[in-house]
Amino acid sequence: MPGENLSRDEARERAALLSVDSYEVSLDLRSAVGDTEPEGAVDATRTFRSVTTLRFRCAEPGATSFADLIAPSVTAVSLNGKDLDPGEVFDGSRIRLEDLAAENELVVDAQCAYSRTGEGMHRFVDPEDGEVYLYTQYEPADSRRVFANFEQPDLKAPFRFEVRAPEGWTVWSNGAGELSDGVWRFAETKPISTYITAVAAGPYHYVTDSYSRTFDDGTTLEIPLGAMCRKGLAPHFDSDDVFLVTKQGLDFFHDHFDYPYPFGKYDQAFVPEYNLGAMENPGLVTFREEFIFRGKVTQASYEGRANVVLHEMAHMWFGDLVTMEWWDDLWLKESFADFMGAFSLVGATRFEDGWITFANRRKAWAYRADQLPSTHPVTADIRDLQDAKLNFDGITYAKGASVLKQLVAYVGQNAFLEGARRYFKRNAYGNTRLGDLLSVLEETSGRDMAAWARSWLQTAGVNSLTPQVILSPEGRVTELAILQDAPESHPELRPHRVAVGLYRRSPEGTVERYARAEVDVDGPRTIVAELVGADAPELVLVNDDDLTYCKIRFDEGSLATLRERLGEITDPLARALCWSALWNVTRDALMPARDFIGLVLRFAGRESDIGVLQMLHAWATSALTHYAAPDWRAEGGRLLAEGALRELRLAEPGSQHQLTWARFLAAVASSEADLQLLQGLLEGTAKIDGLEVDQELRWAFLEPLAAHGVADESTLAAELARDDTASGKRHQVRCLAARPSAAVKAQAWASVVESDALSNALVEATIAGFTQPSQRELLTPYAAKYFAAIERVWAERSIQIGMDVVKGLFPSLQDSQETLDATDAWLTAHEDAAPALRRLVLEARDDLARALRGQACDVAAG
Repeated sequence: MPGENLSRDEARERAALLSVDSYEVSLDLRSAVGDTEPEGAVDATRTFRSVTTLRFRCAEPGATSFADLIAPSVTAVSLNGKDLDPGEVFDGSRIRLEDLAAENELVVDAQCAYSRTGEGMHRFVDPEDGEVYLYTQYEPADSRRVFANFEQPDLKAPFRFEVRAPEGWTVWSNGAGELSDGVWRFAETKPISTYITAVAAGPYHYVTDSYSRTFDDGTTLEIPLGAMCRKGLAPHFDSDDVFLVTKQGLDFFHDHFDYPYPFGKYDQAFVPEYNLGAMENPGLVTFREEFIFRGKVTQASYEGRANVVLHEMAHMWFGDLVTMEWWDDLWLKESFADFMGAFSLVGATRFEDGWITFANRRKAWAYRADQLPSTHPVTADIRDLQDAKLNFDGITYAKGASVLKQLVAYVGQNAFLEGARRYFKRNAYGNTRLGDLLSVLEETSGRDMAAWARSWLQTAGVNSLTPQVILSPEGRVTELAILQDAPESHPELRPHRVAVGLYRRSPEGTVERYARAEVDVDGPRTIVAELVGADAPELVLVNDDDLTYCKIRFDEGSLATLRERLGEITDPLARALCWSALWNVTRDALMPARDFIGLVLRFAGRESDIGVLQMLHAWATSALTHYAAPDWRAEGGRLLAEGALRELRLAEPGSQHQLTWARFLAAVASSEADLQLLQGLLEGTAKIDGLEVDQELRWAFLEPLAAHGVADESTLAAELARDDTASGKRHQVRCLAARPSAAVKAQAWASVVESDALSNALVEATIAGFTQPSQRELLTPYAAKYFAAIERVWAERSIQIGMDVVKGLFPSLQDSQETLDATDAWLTAHEDAAPALRRLVLEARDDLARALRGQACDVAAG
């Protein structure tokens, strides 16, 4: 039988044959504690009992199908009262079901494995106090690691869970639970997909609140709220703010969706070693615990957390209530949730500048993904589960959300929201495809949605929009046109609803918008008639207000203005759009990296939006590492470190800008003086007024000290003793792997590539420490080792760990034609490798080729 990788064709065939009535799942998790494993053993050897009773119907009695289960062993299988031999019907990932009746009952008793990779039933031992915590994570297809099922989104059913747990533990699932006679029993769910069922168990710190909503008809909805984290994080847990945003979101979505939250309670669990940002399990949303802040962070961090809370909440309707039929239409939930996260953030919370973050951060992710060779339409072709795993990407999330923002501009907000309301009511607890959404939007907007969808959802690639201005002798606009182009690989020209802004200096010296027009761009050249006769602009900003999804280009006059006056643009969204556009032209090798770095050095100190500032720091670091000419890197690094220190000293004491510049200094520090300052700040012998060097900032300072050989193993051990927590351990592992020693690199490589003893979080930390831009020569031998190892790693490890290794250890710092040739040679010799593995290598190759083009541009400028 085929292995773990379920195909779309198999899922369609099974969905046509079967319909599921109910699941009863009994888990015995008492094995999570006690009986410590032998030295060197991993949690794959520790199992728990899972008993599933699955009732389903078959449209063709006598037919054969299969159930999904990934487990070390199966104790018993019975189908319609008949015992089957597990050795004959179970192959490690599937249970063969022959001679099905019209109505069937399948009972599977299995020993399932605890996970150390964040897939399935993850088990975490807190190094601080020895407590054990469990949680599940399934998307797209890991619930089969916990109980037998039909693992595809369109075979929905009600679920009833019961769990036996160690004494003193609390257990949560999707429905409300009660402990009786040593067993936690949970209320039956509404019909939901397998991948959004969930269990969390352990001695979690748990806080409660409640939400109440009275509707126009006089009925009242009461939703019990809960939030939890490990006991060790409880002193840092600002649950009041989590509940505040939760209630604001529930108000907002009830105002706009006209469909009461349907899943009873609303718990939010912040869990350790989590691979994702969060997961929308109805009634039990899970988040990475890094959203609980152990030290001082900027408002951008609080905004980011609020956005994720709201993104997951939007999924209760888009994804949980109404679910895509197969992963082709993953965008039906992720694009909507990404858009609704920003839409509700701005409309319901204190983070009123959320669209700036969306334009600057989320769309940067989309623009990068849409220019990779693996780009795909928003509605993707997902052949199997490995394809699905890789499509949780910048296209499905951020481009899809950008396209929806364009759709709102195209059809109007009221028509868009009315379409959503009808979509929920018609398809509640069901599964949908693209056409189901388009049909309601056509009804509410009166627009031809098929043509719009063909351009925006069913083709790949990003267009560039460039202004072309013709002035009269008197200095007025006689013609302003927008030129649209597309890359040869994806030549589609799309309809864009855009705003065009004209900017000039004010008498006070600021750069202000003095004229604006909205226009429908269609085809290669569009005239903006409304702006004819306007005074000559110093800056033309196409896609002002960020209505569409495109790369913004500038005419020569506008580019000259930005080089001199970027920091004087008063509107923060316009300024963010200009920065984003300049970063895109740098990535496209149309602006030398040193010029972009120069703009950051000149104007970033004036940036008021803290999220934009943090993004500028990330881009400047990337420009230096990947796009700057190799012989200019040292000079560029010196200039960035000097600029960071200057701005750090100028920043308001105790401000979030001061903290941000301190972190940036740590990221670019390399000189002896810079490292001495960081060491002095750690030891208390140096001081910058208002800068509190808390534990998280200490670790941020220690990484460059370790990478440059200043902080040794004993220093890092002493710091771990000071911060003997799960977070501290991750930081220490990263810093240990960062040290500039061949032996250290060999050990780090072996711990990730040759062994599976590390948990997912420590694999991630090791890779992050291993790849240091200041250690290119030290890492040179690992280019050949990478290509020799990746096919084996992909075959032997879980897909999550495989992705981490293949992406994280690609020799991008060996940025030479030789590495590009080695990548091409591997791709040529491995045409039959797993498509998902080839995709990751192709993407890394494209990034490398782009870096080499950028370096050539920068060399020419030098």
